[in-house]
Amino acid sequence: MKFLGYFCSMNLRWLILSSLCLLGLEALQGQQAQRTVIHIERARTQQYDARLGRDVERLVGDVILRQDSTLFYCDSAHLNQKTRNFDAFGKVHINVNDSLDIFGNRLFYNGETRVAEMFGAVKLIDKPTILETEYLVFNRITSMAWYPDQGKITSEDNTLTSRKGYYDTRLKEFYFRDDVVLTNPEHSAYSDTMVYNTRTEIAWFYGPTVIRGEDNTIYCEYGWYDTRLDRGHLSKRASIWSQEQTLTGDSLYYDRAAGHGIAKGNVVVTDTLNKMLVKGKTGRLWEDIGKSWVTGMAQAITYDDKDTLYMHADTLFLYFDKEKKAKSMFAYYGVKFYRDDIQGKCDSLAYLMSDSTIRMYHDPVLWSKENQITSDSIHIAIVNQQIDSLVLYNTAFIVSSDSITGFNQIKGKFMVGYVRNSELVRVEVTGNAETIYWVREEDGTLIGIDVAKTSSMSIKLSDSEVKTINYKQQPNQVMFPEKDLPEDQRRLKGFRWLEEKRPRNRLDIFRRDE
Repeated sequence: MKFLGYFCSMNLRWLILSSLCLLGLEALQGQQAQRTVIHIERARTQQYDARLGRDVERLVGDVILRQDSTLFYCDSAHLNQKTRNFDAFGKVHINVNDSLDIFGNRLFYNGETRVAEMFGAVKLIDKPTILETEYLVFNRITSMAWYPDQGKITSEDNTLTSRKGYYDTRLKEFYFRDDVVLTNPEHSAYSDTMVYNTRTEIAWFYGPTVIRGEDNTIYCEYGWYDTRLDRGHLSKRASIWSQEQTLTGDSLYYDRAAGHGIAKGNVVVTDTLNKMLVKGKTGRLWEDIGKSWVTGMAQAITYDDKDTLYMHADTLFLYFDKEKKAKSMFAYYGVKFYRDDIQGKCDSLAYLMSDSTIRMYHDPVLWSKENQITSDSIHIAIVNQQIDSLVLYNTAFIVSSDSITGFNQIKGKFMVGYVRNSELVRVEVTGNAETIYWVREEDGTLIGIDVAKTSSMSIKLSDSEVKTINYKQQPNQVMFPEKDLPEDQRRLKGFRWLEEKRPRNRLDIFRRDE
């Protein structure tokens, strides 16, 4: 069994060697290079030894051999000038040129193909790069080095290890496969396949790759990373994640030193602390100033144990603190959102995590069950991830449909609405309070239309219906039979019914209003 394993490994070895040799022969033929001899530059003793094989010379003591401009140093060697092959033993050193040297314990060299096999504590030095392994094949014609089992490369501050790899000494480029690890003082990278250039210090990834830094972790399946400038371009399931946030996209450009990133295609920002997702086609990040934005079908999704809110705007801005925790979100323009219990639209929106308040600006509209709520601006207070209250500033309106043509209306300069279990239960109106309310019997029979004006009032609701109205001062109040109230007096000044603009599902937030 040992012999069979040795035979198989030798077959694989020679299959690889034959490929490298063929490359060398093709290069020789292409260059029309002539066969060159191996010169004995120095040896303390030199003799033929039949026990070593026909035409084999045994060289001992401070041996120096040369072919072309390449020098070979060793303690002893077995040289066959006819085949142009030799074995070298003890303190083997190949001096390829002024910057490239290879060291090892034993060497087999084929002078015909210019392929060297180095064994034992092999060290290739191509200043300032050092490659260490136990077995190395070097082709002088192609200037390619190859190791099949575990190698370590040190270049400046970067250290790379892999199970197997190639090194192009002309391009100063390494090709790594299997269990590739790149480390330096700033970060570490783990990859399936990597190409690394020692001149540019740029690493290319061609398989699943993880790059770990002090503050975040990067994943991709294709891309490049400049280890000197600490920046890269990543694609194929690219993502960057920190302790509580994750950014993914079809492609990501990230400059760690500048704290700047650009994401394109299927961009998703996930914030687990605030239970929020932000999606879009394009996104940008500025870590140093704590700012990011997403645009192109931009969508924010917030969720709790009971429901999920979906919001769309042309552009979404996120701001975060030095600990990378989100502190605010702003949405511009054409904002729409949908949740089962509440829907809304406005031109712009702000959400501050510090006070858990959503602020809607420029023609805002809220829909909650049967109620439509409008004002110059609307503030929504969130407590325990649930809507707690609404504050409406200037020309506040609450409207609900009573019949095909009739509408219950509450209007005032300032309103506060209180919400319990996602239902509006009480409204406090201050300043120029007005109501038009269709009063009905329990069986639905219309009693009349109540019209009232006062300075302030308190209204209690149940199942979206007004149950009681308490006036703080004596109201100007009249109950009209339906036939006696003219059509032009059945709607308060500034009345609007915007039901056709109401989002009906989570996809409806992308519908543009005429």
